[in-house]
Amino acid sequence: MALYTMDDTFDYGLFAGASCAIGVFDGLHVGHRYLIGQAVGTAQGESRSAAITFDIDPDEVFHPERLKKLMRNADRLDALTKSGVDDVVVIPFTEPLYKLGPEEFLALAFSDGAPAHLHVGIDFRFGAKAAGTVETLQEWGRHTGCDVHPHHLVTSDGTPVTATRIRKLLLSCDVKEAARLMGHPYSLRETVRPGRGQGSGFGFATANLIVQPHDRVLGEGVYAAYATVDGTRCKAAVSVGVSPTFEATSTANMEVHILDFEGDLVNQPITVEFVEHLRPMIKFDSTETLISTIKADIQWVRDNL
Repeated sequence: MALYTMDDTFDYGLFAGASCAIGVFDGLHVGHRYLIGQAVGTAQGESRSAAITFDIDPDEVFHPERLKKLMRNADRLDALTKSGVDDVVVIPFTEPLYKLGPEEFLALAFSDGAPAHLHVGIDFRFGAKAAGTVETLQEWGRHTGCDVHPHHLVTSDGTPVTATRIRKLLLSCDVKEAARLMGHPYSLRETVRPGRGQGSGFGFATANLIVQPHDRVLGEGVYAAYATVDGTRCKAAVSVGVSPTFEATSTANMEVHILDFEGDLVNQPITVEFVEHLRPMIKFDSTETLISTIKADIQWVRDNL
């Protein structure tokens, strides 16, 4: 598996005879995996298959105020390298690039090395102001010898599987349905920050995370999860959002209690994989009710994961 950046050193000969899929692939959901599988299929083991993507989500440039990402860029690229293709080609999404018209974009992206097959979603748009369409691609393909394959979106329950649909499910706390459409549980990788220290006093220390706005796709509440630290995957109870009980003192907006774990995780990376929504956020009237409720959450995780 090889990861290439389309820069001055990139060899466009990689595309000769290749079978490619192109897209952003945020979340790498079942629809994306279908498209990539089609590219692998037309390669038939006789030529190379490749996923072509951008180093960032274009909405980071065009719609940063509403952007909610299912994957960090680095995690998305890493997942693509494990998706079954031979190569992943990353196009830097720079201002000169996104100002190119459709024909100029294709000339830059493929130069003289048009692939044998190019798989896209039926709604794929590209070039300045999203002026390029599947029809634009097919016309280009007729001149370059590239067989362009447009695919209808994969559906579930009669509705297309899209990143937007999955984001809405996560916002409503439905992590199980989101996982079904993604083909894998929603997860988040963050660095542990210093916290209030009150959890230790109550008997359940937490790893405190500060999740940036564009990565906050989950609805607030308490979740059963797995936390992976230094390669070890453990059961965890996770609070997403700022608890009303501690809103005056909290700096973290996600707190992870890892069952049966001892050690200092501050400044260490942690990956949290969400499995089940347990309950909404609650403002507790007493410390005793707070402790008994959190202990019940932890016991549910212990018994059911």
